[in-house]
Amino acid sequence: MAYGFNPAGVWGTKGWPFSQGVIAGEGVTLHITGQVGWNAEGRLVGPGDAATQAVQAFENIRVILEAAGGALEDIVALTIYFLDRGDLPAIREVRQRYLPMPGAPASTAVQVAGLVEPDLLVEFTPVALIPHKRFKQPKR
Repeated sequence: MAYGFNPAGVWGTKGWPFSQGVIAGEGVTLHITGQVGWNAEGRLVGPGDAATQAVQAFENIRVILEAAGGALEDIVALTIYFLDRGDLPAIREVRQRYLPMPGAPASTAVQVAGLVEPDLLVEFTPVALIPHKRFKQPKR
């Protein structure tokens, strides 16, 4: 199990649920492709709505983790790519719902000019550490 921490003497999290440092224990590291607001059929969920796209992205992440025996709390690092700073409060609320404190992952947020398709507003790229006792080899 990973252990997130926020030591004194470093800037605060400014309302975001993340840890300044994460110590990862033993397990299987799972790098997940950036997830966006596409559903299982490949259609965009929530055009123009960053929160709805963020929910779909986290649901995609959940499915991928579960296929390998993992869970959202196994995420140790998360990179967030977003287009509009005005969407950050909505993205933060969704992220906090899926990755609450304490123990939230180490994180980076990057504003970008665009994502792979023009209607996408947010993308999450997580890294998870699944404990050996729960890991299962996913089907291809």
